[in-house]
Amino acid sequence: MTIFLHGTLTRSMNPGDIVNVSGIFQATPHQGYRGTTSLLTDVYLEGQYIQQLKKQYDKMVMTPDISEKIQEFARDPDVYTKLSKSIAPEIFGHDDIKKALLLLLVGGVSKSMGDGMKIRGDLNICLMGDPGVAKSQLLKYISKVAPRGVYTTGRGSSGVGLTASVTRDPVTDEMVLEGGALVLADNGICCIDEFDKMEDGDRTAIHEVMEQQTISISKAGITTTLNARTSILAAANPLYGRYNTKKSPTQNINLPAALLSRFDILFLILDKHLIEDDTKLAQHVAHVHQYGKHPERGNDILEVQMIRHYVAEARSKRPVVPSEVASYMVSSYVQMRQDQADAMARKQEHTYTSARSLLAVIRLSQALARVHLRDEVMRQDVAEALRLLNVSKESLNDSDDNLPTGRLFHIVKNLFKDTDSLPLDDIKDEVLSKGFSDEQLMDIIQEYSVMDIWELDETSTTLKLLNRNDNEDEEL
Repeated sequence: MTIFLHGTLTRSMNPGDIVNVSGIFQATPHQGYRGTTSLLTDVYLEGQYIQQLKKQYDKMVMTPDISEKIQEFARDPDVYTKLSKSIAPEIFGHDDIKKALLLLLVGGVSKSMGDGMKIRGDLNICLMGDPGVAKSQLLKYISKVAPRGVYTTGRGSSGVGLTASVTRDPVTDEMVLEGGALVLADNGICCIDEFDKMEDGDRTAIHEVMEQQTISISKAGITTTLNARTSILAAANPLYGRYNTKKSPTQNINLPAALLSRFDILFLILDKHLIEDDTKLAQHVAHVHQYGKHPERGNDILEVQMIRHYVAEARSKRPVVPSEVASYMVSSYVQMRQDQADAMARKQEHTYTSARSLLAVIRLSQALARVHLRDEVMRQDVAEALRLLNVSKESLNDSDDNLPTGRLFHIVKNLFKDTDSLPLDDIKDEVLSKGFSDEQLMDIIQEYSVMDIWELDETSTTLKLLNRNDNEDEEL
C-alpha cells in the first residue's frame, strides 16, 4: 500500500512507529503505452490524519489528573512492588523477574563524556530456562508496553535483519540503507526470542549494539554509523531440551561467554516439580481462562496506559550517586569479586563478575531511584540492585547441592569473625545484598537459636553468638 502525505503530516513519524492512517482511497491510471494496453490502475491512499498509537515517552501528554495520580502513587512506599506486580499480571509468579523487567522499562542514566565516550544506561536482560515457563509471553508483554518495542525471533532474524541492509531503491535506482529490528527499536526495547537459535555470524552483529549502542555499516560504498540505543531482552532455551544445573550457562545455552557477559542480568527459570507451586499455578491459569482476566488483587494492578505514563515520568529523572553511596558500591563490588574468587576455588561459580557487573549495579540503582521519582540514588537502591544480581546468580547454581538454609547460615556465621555480637540491622543489610529476604533471616535465627548457636537480646536488635565451634555443619 502506497500512502501519500502532504504538509504537516510529513516527517511526523519514524520507522518502527505504530500508527493508524485515515485517508481517501484513490486510483492512478497508467500513462502512455501502459494506459492503452491495460485496464488496471495503481491505487494509493491520500493520507488525511495520522493517529500514533504508542507515543514516545517524551511526547506523552500529561494531564493534571494523570500527574496528580502519578505523584500520589509515587508517595506509596510499596510503589516498586505494585508496579512490578502490574507487569504481565496474567502470568503467575516470577516476582523478581518482573521487578527486573520493570527496571528494564525505566532504565538507567546514559552519560556522554567530554572526550566523546558514551556510557550506556539501558539494561540488557536474558531469560534462560526450560520450555513452557512463560519466557516468550513476558517478552511479548514488554514489547507491547514499551512505546517503541520490537519483537523478533532468533531463527527469523538474520544479521542483516537485525542491524541494517543495503537495498536498491525501485524508484530512484540508488543504493539506500534500510534499518533492521535493532535500528527500529532505537530509544526503545528490542525483544529477541529463541536467542540461542541464531546463526553465529548473525549473533556477532549484536556485540557492538549491546555495549556501544551503535551499528557500523560498510557496504556497497556506504560507510556510516547508525544509532541503536536500545535495551535488549532476550529469551533462550537449553541446548538439550531441559536445563542441566550441573553445567554452566555457556554449556547449557549455545551462547559464547563474551555475549553472556554483556547482559546485566541473567535469569534462569526452571520448571520445578513442587506440589504447592503447581497447585497455585494451575488455579491461576484456570481463573484466567474462566473469567478472561487475572485474579483480583485489589487496586494494586495498574493499567498498561498508566504504566506507560508512570515510566515516562520516571525516565525524566536523572538521579546522581552521592559519595557515601558510591563508597558502598565500591565495597560491595570488591566483596563480590572476593566471593567469586572463593567460589571459583571451590569450582561452584557459574557466572563471572567483572567491571560490567559494577556498571550493572549502577544502572539498576539509578533505575530504582527513578521508580521512586528521586533525584539521588540511596543506599537501599544499591542493596536492592545487589539483591537482584545475587538472585539471578543463585538461580544459575544447583539448588539441590547448595541449600539456601546452609548458605544463609554460613553468611551470618562469617560475620562473627572478630566479634561475639552484631546489630541486627547490619546483618539484614548483608543478607539482603546476598539475595535473601527478611523472612528467611528470621527463620534461620530462630532455627539456630533453638540449637544454642546464637540468640537475640531482649530488645531484638542485637544477635549474640553463643557457640564458636564449627560443628554446626553437621546440622545442615
